[in-house]
Amino acid sequence: MLDQNSKSRLLLQYPMLGQIPIALQNQLLASASMMQIPAGTVVFDEQQICQGFPMLLSGTIRVFKASPNGRELQLYRVIPGESCILTSGCLLGKNRYQASGVAEDDLEMVLLPASSFYQLIANHENFRLYIFNLFSERLTDLMQLVSAVAFQKLDQRLATLLIGKPVPIQITHQALADELGSVREIISRLLKNFSEQGWIKLGREQIDIIDPTALKRFTEL
Repeated sequence: MLDQNSKSRLLLQYPMLGQIPIALQNQLLASASMMQIPAGTVVFDEQQICQGFPMLLSGTIRVFKASPNGRELQLYRVIPGESCILTSGCLLGKNRYQASGVAEDDLEMVLLPASSFYQLIANHENFRLYIFNLFSERLTDLMQLVSAVAFQKLDQRLATLLIGKPVPIQITHQALADELGSVREIISRLLKNFSEQGWIKLGREQIDIIDPTALKRFTEL
């Protein structure tokens, strides 16, 4: 059961829950559990049965698809106020997970049991619209990812990824490789080439963008 502070934080991040009649809201949240998950923990894994509907209060979950040889392709991230559409899909279809989720940093999240999720979907339009809107947004993001993988070269995808990050970029070459579904050696070689072009400056787990215009122009070739 959630304490009052956790409940207030939850309603702040997920305001559609506040539109549910208070008696039912209390009933649903009474069955919820508060979870604290350390960074690096696997939150869910492929072929695992979905245990409930997570709602983040702090931290980030990175959702990715892994290949048998260990390479990964990042699908999306889940932040507070959002939900994991993979989890929603598993609950609605009563299927197992088809990708994995890892805590990028320490997580605080509320886990609603599946029965509460089904009750909200069936009886509360605002919650239902929230879920379907996220499905729409994620589908758009995933279509862009498919297009990039299918039609853009890896160096262009890397340039696009760098442009979209806040500077200075605090990240390892391995983390960039994981986001792009590649391997560290190839990403390091491409970054070195960008550096030799004068577009970026490489540091220890840091990348500075020197010429963003050139990088942006490169992505449009």
